Parts: sequence; structure tokens; C-alpha cells
Amino acid sequence: MTNPLARDLEHVLEHTGDVWPHLQGARIFVTGGTGFFGCWLLESFAWASDRLQLDASLTVLTRSPEAFRRKAPHLASHPAIHLVHGDIRSFPFPAGHFSHVIHGASEASRTLNQEQPLPMLDTIVNGTRRALDFAATAEARRFLLISSGAVYGPQPPVMARLPETYGGGPDPIEPRSVYGEGKRLAELLCALYSRDHGLDCLVVRGFAFVGPHLPLDVHFAIGNFIGDCLKRRPLEIRGDGTPYRSYLYAADLAIWLWTILVRGESCRPYNVGSERGLSIAELAAMVVAALEPVLEPTIAMRVRGLPRPGAAPERYVPDTSRARLELGLRELVTLEDAIRRTAEWHTPAAVSNRMMHAESEGGARGYGYPKPAKSSVEQLLVLRRREARQEAHEAGHHGKDLR
Repeated sequence: MTNPLARDLEHVLEHTGDVWPHLQGARIFVTGGTGFFGCWLLESFAWASDRLQLDASLTVLTRSPEAFRRKAPHLASHPAIHLVHGDIRSFPFPAGHFSHVIHGASEASRTLNQEQPLPMLDTIVNGTRRALDFAATAEARRFLLISSGAVYGPQPPVMARLPETYGGGPDPIEPRSVYGEGKRLAELLCALYSRDHGLDCLVVRGFAFVGPHLPLDVHFAIGNFIGDCLKRRPLEIRGDGTPYRSYLYAADLAIWLWTILVRGESCRPYNVGSERGLSIAELAAMVVAALEPVLEPTIAMRVRGLPRPGAAPERYVPDTSRARLELGLRELVTLEDAIRRTAEWHTPAAVSNRMMHAESEGGARGYGYPKPAKSSVEQLLVLRRREARQEAHEAGHHGKDLR
């Protein structure tokens, strides 16, 4: 069976050639390793470990090792990856020295942010402090915090892109600001531990992303749109479609994270994301256009809201010039291609077909998978479309909160 991410993982390896020598023999500890960011870190680490003989290990903290084994058995069973059970706020420290700690565990649920803000704040702040205490105890050299563009608060409408130097922030007495304020406190904790313990603390402020491992049924607009297209449902936008977002592909994200971990400057935040802003309505149209060649019938798109007269569109788009100029990082995979690759991965029949086709082509080392054959998204989605025709057409549609 081939790894359906082989093309992306080779892409990561190609653009991180100067990173892996620094991780030869490393012992890395990762929190949040079972989420979107974490899965891509694990996928790319395992691939590099197999291809480059890194002699490195990666320990993953998870609240449910069994659930992760079901979700990603090829990662859970990889000889260089080890799962440990625990809660980020109270986990027992694994024994021995760790060279690097990557802290990505945090509650990012919009529902939790609205309904249980205190547990969310507790997880972000106390979880970060626990991870930093562990890094200091384990005598780690470098600590990577996965922060968020939410630390900036609302983006001024006149500002096309948010730079790291922007001094704004969330409203501190607005309960819905708990996620952004929690991340601000997490960054402050990094600065304090860096000063007091001599720990190199790298901070990445993530924006929006797309790619395999992204759920299609939660509050991510681009995932919702791709999921709707694959199920041949109309794309419905609850709002007016004017807010601006930008999306970086997951394989590029992995390149940025590993590069910043190794080459980033301590306590100097880096925006991570795409500078290519587009409105939610434009995004929906792009998803349809990218997948339309194989969609029957053509997918309809509806915008339910109306723009407020005189109101400037909301924006959430980063300025990534710091990462580009200082570390040579840039967006490599176009958004159109990212949409198609994500749709491929979320098409079970397509993945199965690609695996069988690849096996007939001969094998390649890494993960124990044969080398994948190239196949077009059209072929992949046609398989999914035929399969879906056998199912009852789903009536009704759950609207999207795309704010």
C-alpha cells in the first residue's frame, strides 16, 4: 500500500535539506501531535527519518493513544515515534534529555471558545507553562510554540496584511477573546522562560490552512466547501461572503515549521500563512472551479447575507515578509492545487485506487510503502462521484459559520 501523501512529503524533504542535519540524533517532544499541525509534523518527520536515517526519535503527548492508533496507524507504529498518555496541563515528565520541544496542544474549538472559555484559557496558559517546565527540566535547546494570528485581534480594514510589528490585540473584556488572549499569555510565558532558563523559544503565529488531515465538517470554511463539493451539495454561505482569508497548503506549512524550529530567532515571532487574500465568496467559487471538471451536476453556490452598507470587509491575512526575507520561506503550492490535493486525500475510493495503481508501478523505500503513481484529480473524483451516486442524495444542508 502506498502512502497517499508521498508527493507532498517528498516536497517537504526537497525544501528542508538544510534542516534535517540539525536534527540528526535529536530527541523531540511534541504536544498536540494528533491535530492538524501535529499530524503534518509527524508525517514529515517519519518520512525524513526513513529517507535520511536521522537516528532521531519523536515522542508525542496525547490524551488518547488508542484513538490516534486508529486515526493514523502508520504513524503510531513507526519505530521512531513513541506515544505517551497524558493531559497537557498535568502530564508526567518523560525521563531523560530532549533536544527540542514543539508545543501545539491547545483547545481551538469555536464552540468551546463561546460556551466554555475558562477551560480553554486554562488549557492554553497552564498547558504552555507545563510544556515550558518540561523543556527546562529536560534541558531542551529549542522550544517551538504554535501560536495564532488571533493575538492581533481584529485586523484594521485599511491594513491589507498583518505584520508581526502590529501592536493591536483582542478586546480584554470580551469573553470571546479568550483564545487570542490565551495565546498572548502563552507567548509572554515563552519570553519569561527564555530569559530565566536560557531556552531558545521560537514563536509561530498561524493563520488559515488547507490540506490532508483538515476536517471537512467543522468550522473551517475551505474544508466545508470541499466537503460539500465531494458530496455534491450546494455551497451555502450564511454571511455576506465579504470577509477576507488566505490559506497556506499543509505541506508548505510543514516546511515552515521545521525551518523555524531549526533556524528561527528566539523570541522573534513569525507569521505563518499565505499572503494571497480572497473573500469567502471568491473562495467558494474557486473551490467549485477547481473541482468542477468532474462534478455532475454543477454545484450551486448561495450567499444568504447582504453586505452592510458602508462597512469595510473583515480581513485575516498575514504579512509574511519576515519569514520570507530572513528564512527564505515562501508559498510553493498554489491554492488551486491545494484544493485539488485536499479533495484527493478525502476521497476514499480514489486513495484506494491510487494505492493499487502505485503498487503495480514498483516500490520505493520509506514507510514500507511502494512509490505512488501520479494520477489526476479528475480520475480520483470521478471514482468518488460514481460511488456517491449509489447513495441517497442528502436532503437539506447545514449552514456554515464562516466568520
